[in-house]
Amino acid sequence: MRIGDINMSNGAAKFGSIYFGIFGAIVLIFGIAGFVVIGVHGTEGITWGPLEMSGMFLVWEAIILVAAGVIYLSSVGNFGDVRQLAKSVAASIMIWIVAGMAIWAMIAGSIPGGEEGPWFNPPGDFIASYAPPYMPAIFLLPFSLAIIYPIRSRKRAEARGETKNLGETGTLQF
Repeated sequence: MRIGDINMSNGAAKFGSIYFGIFGAIVLIFGIAGFVVIGVHGTEGITWGPLEMSGMFLVWEAIILVAAGVIYLSSVGNFGDVRQLAKSVAASIMIWIVAGMAIWAMIAGSIPGGEEGPWFNPPGDFIASYAPPYMPAIFLLPFSLAIIYPIRSRKRAEARGETKNLGETGTLQF
């Protein structure tokens, strides 16, 4: 008996399997690239176009991105199952936490002025501090929000009563 089996639409399951398979590979590549940057350049890192891989927490970001990529890739088989969907949700939350940390660092760094300047940044410098380059997790953040589609599809299937492995009373049968 499988707990929580609900028929997600085939379209949503197929979308989730393909999308998160590709996205998981991209996340994994960014994580591995973080380790390569650490090995070659240390915490000073590199900036390539709008992408920046540097900082004291680069090793942790790389570990988290590798883990999230592996979790995404492990979730693509039988994506309609609640356990596989939960893996993708967990990987998305990992990206949200790392991106949130990067966004918070950007906000916190934009408020104070320089060491020899005023206590607060003037408006021009404040706005300029939000310009690129950005950490990889910030680029991955909007694409990780696609997890909302399979979750909503699953909730719609629940609302329609498309459940299986539940008895007439709605309790699990073993």
